[in-house]
Amino acid sequence: MEHPVLLINDMAGYGKVALAAMIPVMSHMGLNVCNLPTALVSNTLDYGKFEILDTTGYMEHTLKVWEELGFRFDAVSTGFIVSDVQAQLVTDYCLRQAERGVLIFCDPIMGDDGKLYNGMSMETVKNMRKLVSCADYAVPNYTEAALLAGEPYLESPEEGDIRRLIGKLREIGAKSVAVTSVRLQGVDQVYCYDAALDRYFGLPFDCLPVRFPGTGDIFSAVMLGQILKGKDMEESVRKAMTVVRRMIELNLGNEDKYKGILVEACLEVMDS
Repeated sequence: MEHPVLLINDMAGYGKVALAAMIPVMSHMGLNVCNLPTALVSNTLDYGKFEILDTTGYMEHTLKVWEELGFRFDAVSTGFIVSDVQAQLVTDYCLRQAERGVLIFCDPIMGDDGKLYNGMSMETVKNMRKLVSCADYAVPNYTEAALLAGEPYLESPEEGDIRRLIGKLREIGAKSVAVTSVRLQGVDQVYCYDAALDRYFGLPFDCLPVRFPGTGDIFSAVMLGQILKGKDMEESVRKAMTVVRRMIELNLGNEDKYKGILVEACLEVMDS
């Protein structure tokens, strides 16, 4: 029987982000999805006011129980991390899993548009570097890649700048890297390094004039799901880009954008 995929991320009570977005997407792809919440969050952070319950103690005990029960996973995907203690716990776990041949996928959720998200700090950046160190696939946006690499955020980066960021992430320990939401020579694109092929490539897209929280989580879920189904990195990234765009298009009329994409209502876009 196929071993499950473990998603380590936060769970929002109000809004479709993190686990609330990833679980339905990956379940629709036919994957056996399990989850380990890093925090219970009252609502998406975009509202500016929120409550976060740190679940590190629960995580520690749960991982011990799972080890005693012999639970195994084919892949582990990490997202939002609450604290330094939690970052070390997740990193240690991912390192042990990597030694068993488990695929490690890291979305270092920290910020966008050149700045950190609400509630994030430079301590968060340090914590995410630990996780990226054991990632088979790291999927930062451009802001997060610059923070992880300790490089300045450039309004008009060139291809060489992005390759340098990817090089620094690889020095940290990441293998394949997909830098999302980067604008090169006036063109928005996802810029990637595929470790399996030792190849850089960029995939352009037309940026829609709207922002929904959770689109990065959907992107990661689709990309990881495709990789687990045997697709190569470029095909997996292309599929993730297509799905995210179609879901955004279907939700453009939503009055409350802070709630995120209403994922369950548009899962059919993944079938084409």
